[in-house]
Amino acid sequence: MLTIRKASDRGHADHGWLDSHHTFSFANYHDPEHMGFRALRVINDDRVAGGQGFGPHPHRDMEIISYVLEGGLAHRDSMGTGATIRPGDVQRMSAGTGVVHSEFNASRSDEVHFLQIWLLPNKRGIAPGYDQKTFGDGDKRGKLRLVASPDAREGSIRIQADADVYAGVFGAGERAELPLVPGHGAWIHVARGAVRVNGHDLRAGDGIAIEDEAAVRVEGVEGDDTGEVIAFDLA
Repeated sequence: MLTIRKASDRGHADHGWLDSHHTFSFANYHDPEHMGFRALRVINDDRVAGGQGFGPHPHRDMEIISYVLEGGLAHRDSMGTGATIRPGDVQRMSAGTGVVHSEFNASRSDEVHFLQIWLLPNKRGIAPGYDQKTFGDGDKRGKLRLVASPDAREGSIRIQADADVYAGVFGAGERAELPLVPGHGAWIHVARGAVRVNGHDLRAGDGIAIEDEAAVRVEGVEGDDTGEVIAFDLA
């Protein structure tokens, strides 16, 4: 079964310094039909103006992944971590028993565009943690590259969630297939450009839920922009 969530149907909040689209219910956007998908709770598509950002705020018992598409995102937290996340980087913060962090545009003038993803943890009350790795376009070109998993296999980031997270970049003629274990479901988010997923043409901001299917199939679209996707294999 395939269910498409169009970009135009997402929640939207424009705060001037922050332009945010919500795939699932978040903050003041509430839609009981879109509260998440399995362990996937949040996909926020955020654009933050130069010199602006989110001041210190707390989280607990959530796996938070940041994925930058353009610009740089400066991160600071109560664990003592300080880092700047740029395109190709995948950052994971396990909030666990509690953490306070801030995220600001690393540039005073240029916009930063990033995805913030929340996954429900498979264990509550763990110690907070942080990790960050780079997966360049070459790692993701024409394939679904594992970037986060519960067992950190294939060089991926370890997450405390029942999810494997993949990223892929696809141009015309490039395609990849991800087999699904019976009982698993997948959510595909198109981060930029255009792709075809299991026969359906999708563009930036679109998402598709895949259930009771043998595999996820992603391919580039002839004559269109290179597409970038994030794929979640969820138990």
